[in-house]
Amino acid sequence: MKDNFSGHAADYARFRPTYPRELIAQLAGMAPARQLAWDCATGNGQVAGMLTSLFDQVVATDISENQLKNAVQLPNISYRVEQAEQASLPDHAVDLVVVAQAVHWFDFDRFYQEVKRVLKSDGLFAVIGYGLLSTNSSLDKVIRYFYSEVLDGYWDPERNYLDEGYRTIPFPFQEIELPQFSSSYTWSPEDLIGYLNTWSAVKHYEKQQGHNPVQLVEKQIREAFEGETTTVTFNILTRVGIVHHS
Repeated sequence: MKDNFSGHAADYARFRPTYPRELIAQLAGMAPARQLAWDCATGNGQVAGMLTSLFDQVVATDISENQLKNAVQLPNISYRVEQAEQASLPDHAVDLVVVAQAVHWFDFDRFYQEVKRVLKSDGLFAVIGYGLLSTNSSLDKVIRYFYSEVLDGYWDPERNYLDEGYRTIPFPFQEIELPQFSSSYTWSPEDLIGYLNTWSAVKHYEKQQGHNPVQLVEKQIREAFEGETTTVTFNILTRVGIVHHS
């Protein structure tokens, strides 16, 4: 699994969108029990923190020690620096496995074997994420241009899975359809620029070209704001499945 995010963990914690509480509560409600949840590739512990009020114990793993240092600390979360494909969890012990905005980096076959190994019978596996944000139409144009044109060739190929709404990932589970969730925020130009700076393609561009590509569109971004703030919306992507043990 790639580690694109260690270098700017604090920015990541500050600018990345969060998931709706209703979504996390719905997943908890569908799990066979509420003893143990695994938040895989937890990053800054955002989802793990939301799970703590719903489960007795939360195990949160990530390959980035640096991300975990910035993570939310709560008594019933235990953080472990581990690969998604090799968890130190016991067999058939977990009620819910969640992967937020990360499954596209994994070795699917090996990770899905782990999911099936650790989940109880009728345990729940949830892949969640979000694609490109949407806002007013003139700002959307600037963001799309930046995403597709300026950063063309700088996105990891795995990004396509997100562009395709996670519909094209392999998913060998009995699937449950969830309603559409979204997260909306009131952002200033600084918030939006801060968020764009957390994109992995921006980091790749900077490394190769020696300058920050966000600066190329900063003026257009500021001009496209219709006032001091704007509403930005992230549609939440979900793939949810049940594991049965024969």
